[in-house]
Amino acid sequence: MSITSYIKNDLAAQLRSGWESPVQLTLDSLAGHYKVSLTPVRAAVAELIEEGLLEKGENNRLAVACSSGKRPGGHREHPSPEPPRDPYDVIANDLVQLSLGGEPVYLREEVTAEKYGISRSAIRNILHRLAGEGVLDHIPRRGWRLRPFRHDDLLAFIEVREALELKALELARPKLDTGELERLLELNAAPTSAGGELCVNESLHEYLIVTAGNTYIQDFFDRQGRYYKLLFVWEDRNRAVAIETMRQHREILTALLTRNWSAARKSLSHHIRDNHPVLSGERKS
Repeated sequence: MSITSYIKNDLAAQLRSGWESPVQLTLDSLAGHYKVSLTPVRAAVAELIEEGLLEKGENNRLAVACSSGKRPGGHREHPSPEPPRDPYDVIANDLVQLSLGGEPVYLREEVTAEKYGISRSAIRNILHRLAGEGVLDHIPRRGWRLRPFRHDDLLAFIEVREALELKALELARPKLDTGELERLLELNAAPTSAGGELCVNESLHEYLIVTAGNTYIQDFFDRQGRYYKLLFVWEDRNRAVAIETMRQHREILTALLTRNWSAARKSLSHHIRDNHPVLSGERKS
């Protein structure tokens, strides 16, 4: 659901139920209430006017239309719609895809805020957050520069990641908790139906790194791993890749639970090196 549709449906539910809105019926007040720019509010209000739920009164002020069918009593008989997806997730996903073009792209806050229908302050917070993840660089007077994906950089990261995660596994071995491993195994259960919802759980890697207790291994993944973590999350949107990721996680966890350390090491190494078909251009069907 788009932010415009959400605002329109939420206001419509309020108007039809006779529920008093917590803000004034002005574009600025509504934009502040929903934490968006004026663009989606204007579009939502225009649709509500067209449907007869709002009308423009004197001096073009918005008012509840007499024919809105609102009910007295202030009870919401029409439930509000679910809020739209977190704009951070949407924008991060879009920028990851854009970065795969391999070219630096400059983003302007005002244009990007309008594109996603959110306020300048909201987009600035998101862009700063993505800069912290290594996706963007802030360039004075030029805006934000998107980090281009480089296949050679990915291969170099994977090479170091493999060495450090295998070392983390070695250090974590005497401290692994059976109950936690079983919980992670359960979280990586494959869907029971062909169209079942998928949610890849990557906690296994963080668990090994944290349990290892090595500050320098942790520091590498905190500083260098954020950008690639976003890439790998994007990659897991491919259903075939997601299912294979979960299968490989279960293979590693099963070996850990049975204390088959050589099998766990081999499975972890294979998982790190060979589970990026989308980013490697070998897209699965």
